[in-house]
Amino acid sequence: MSIADFSGRIRPDACPGALQVHEAADGPLARVRLPGGAASAAQLHALADCAETFGSGVIELTSRANVQVRGLHSPAAFAQHLAAAGLLPSAGHERVRNIVASPLSGRGDGGVLDVVALVEELDRALCARPRLAELPGRFLFALDDGSGDVAGLGADVTYAGEDSRGGRLLLAGEDMGLRCGPEAAVPLMIAAAEAFLDERSGDAPRAWRIHELENGPSRITTRLTTDLDTRSTVRRPTADPVTGSAVHHEPALPERVGVAARRAGRRVQRDGRVALEVLVPLGRLTPAQLRALADTGPTVRLTPWRTAVSLDLSPAEADRAERALSGAGLITDPASPWAGVTACTGRPGCGKALADVQADARRWVEGLTPPALAVKGTTPPIPGVEGLVPPNFGVEATAPPDPAVDGLDRIPGTPVHWAGCERRCGLPRGRVVELIATGDGYRRQPE
Repeated sequence: MSIADFSGRIRPDACPGALQVHEAADGPLARVRLPGGAASAAQLHALADCAETFGSGVIELTSRANVQVRGLHSPAAFAQHLAAAGLLPSAGHERVRNIVASPLSGRGDGGVLDVVALVEELDRALCARPRLAELPGRFLFALDDGSGDVAGLGADVTYAGEDSRGGRLLLAGEDMGLRCGPEAAVPLMIAAAEAFLDERSGDAPRAWRIHELENGPSRITTRLTTDLDTRSTVRRPTADPVTGSAVHHEPALPERVGVAARRAGRRVQRDGRVALEVLVPLGRLTPAQLRALADTGPTVRLTPWRTAVSLDLSPAEADRAERALSGAGLITDPASPWAGVTACTGRPGCGKALADVQADARRWVEGLTPPALAVKGTTPPIPGVEGLVPPNFGVEATAPPDPAVDGLDRIPGTPVHWAGCERRCGLPRGRVVELIATGDGYRRQPE
């Protein structure tokens, strides 16, 4: 069944890009796609320079591992400099290059299939097909190395590794019984995207996602398995694959694991080198911070959790990176209370917001950490937030979540999201404590 209501959609998808900017309250906003969260050090420096030269200097990480630059005063010059840096390989496809991937693929213990090359192959294939420029800007691809870190993000088309020989195709998060080897993964994903365009052209021209089509996953599966060009690449091991099954976990587990995964700190790679996860408070960077991040090591990837990972570091390089990043105001401490705290743009950037949620969230977190705690009364209470603490507050970096703690908002690992209005933009998936601005404080949900 479709869960979409298209009655309010009177115009095409207006999702911003680097060329089609969004007119925000604080000026034009551009979104730059970085497939798989990957960018070279030179490209990250170029982004920092562009934000500083042509914008307000506010850089935001998105939940799709992309980058937003706010307050542009010269959007055309901004786009020209991005193109020169290799960040706009196809002007026609720049809003549809939405690809998330496992950030530690090829390095982490949980993965079974390295998807790094598949990200690049998918991006090239996407840009090579003029028709796919018609995809909505919200349509999302995902490549999961088998660790399960991005398979649960609800992408429209996901390829999830099962072993080194291949994986399964998920449609709107549903396993429809489609399997293929890695050599066929990208052609199958492209075929699924084209099938979506075919299906929406009939009864749902305003649909932006597969799940918005009535029986969308089943309809896409039927097209894939009846098309002669794709049938030979697909393995169908299930007896009744059309019914599918949603990919999900036990309800209590993902959020705890999720916040633990979003904690900053070191991860040991398979080859013994270090991957350093860097937490960006509220997903906002200054140009200087982005440059510091770019200079940490040979490979930096942004993640769908608004963090960044610097890969392939020696222990000594990780030491130097931690010092440099800490000096720049970024987080590398696993025990930081910033883990699991998110917020929408809020005032003054959003005209619909009822509060400056970014400032309130910072005041909340920083008011509960030394040295603020040592001086009572220095941080006035925020109406509606009394008694709430950050999900990682007071939790040792190695301590497991404690399920015995009473109250949803006290379970270590439950994210807290600050929203400036009822639209609740940027809300993380799964169980979340929401703080929704009311104009004279915040409403906590669940209470």
